[in-house]
Amino acid sequence: MIYPILKAVVGIILLLGLPLLGAWWVGKPIALYLHFPPQPMRLNLPEFSWPVFLLYLALEIPLYGFLIGIVRRCRRPRLQPHLFPAWGWGALVWLFISWYLAWVRPTWLGEMADFTFTPLWLGYIAVVNALCQWRCGTCLLVRRPGFTLGLFPVSAAFWWYFEYLNRFVGNWQYLGAENITAWQYLWRATLPFSTVLPAVVSTIALLNTFWGPAKGLPSLQLPHARLWIWAGLILAGGGLIGIGYWPMGFFPLLWLAPLLLVAGLQVLSKQKSYFSPLRQGRWEILALPMLAGLICGFFWEMWNYLSFPKWVYTVPFVSQFKVFEMPLLGYAGYLPFGLECALVVDWWEKQLQKLRLVKDLPSACASMAPSKNLRGQL
Repeated sequence: MIYPILKAVVGIILLLGLPLLGAWWVGKPIALYLHFPPQPMRLNLPEFSWPVFLLYLALEIPLYGFLIGIVRRCRRPRLQPHLFPAWGWGALVWLFISWYLAWVRPTWLGEMADFTFTPLWLGYIAVVNALCQWRCGTCLLVRRPGFTLGLFPVSAAFWWYFEYLNRFVGNWQYLGAENITAWQYLWRATLPFSTVLPAVVSTIALLNTFWGPAKGLPSLQLPHARLWIWAGLILAGGGLIGIGYWPMGFFPLLWLAPLLLVAGLQVLSKQKSYFSPLRQGRWEILALPMLAGLICGFFWEMWNYLSFPKWVYTVPFVSQFKVFEMPLLGYAGYLPFGLECALVVDWWEKQLQKLRLVKDLPSACASMAPSKNLRGQL
């Protein structure tokens, strides 16, 4: 029992401490990053740069091509649809009412108008689960309600970590949260943060009804795998240090470095990795979380656009060509973010299995599979 706790403590120290190390390295005051409520750094950002924009675009196009290529090979046979559940219609009504309240903010709502984002995402989660029920006869809320609801507090802690990293890079700020107390900020932010993992995991489950294990894709057999793992860990550690040291240069690694660090530590500690099925050519475990992150990212940005409080972005070099508040190239960050969500859910389920709070499941993807029949294929 002590060894797993020690591993978790080491991981947390690295995730929290490496950005602080980078900031300390260049003489920045550490207390600036520990203040609550969070105060993202106000950086003198460079203007839009066509060379940097084209460089990032050249890196992103193959990434999207990789995603499309896998998804095209993962299509499932057509399923026999079930009846759309009655509670799903209620969820749809709830979703559209919440959407109206979030964007119109009628005066009779008073201060409650500041709390419309959480009901909006609760509606999204319920609707996506209803669509899953319609597609294959069950969904996570029906099949695994306790596990799904348990993801809400895990999700809040998960997103608070990215708020911590944003203190160093200052890529987004919240409008409408300037004049509230620390306590008010804590619980007003934690509520919507708690919906992130349930939303992404529910979306993965729905995507699992359309796409499953691919046929004919090569297995991933890395020669000298341990060297690759150490290379990923060094890149992750350097990226986290760089976020504190030179945020304008390392800000894209905010989304990639934690993924590489946690995945690498998981393998080195001889745990079954979420990515182990890649050895059997199971590339859908990459594609579906990435696609789910992108889908959720679109709805996050769309619903944020006319909501208030809201977030706005200040991204170096590429801040033009926005879709809603997000610069166009910034949507690529949702691809590794979806994988991070899947990795955290997989890790959390393993901890519950060790405590015998959930039954052992046949694979790393099982918690995100929508039904018993489909689960057998995962």
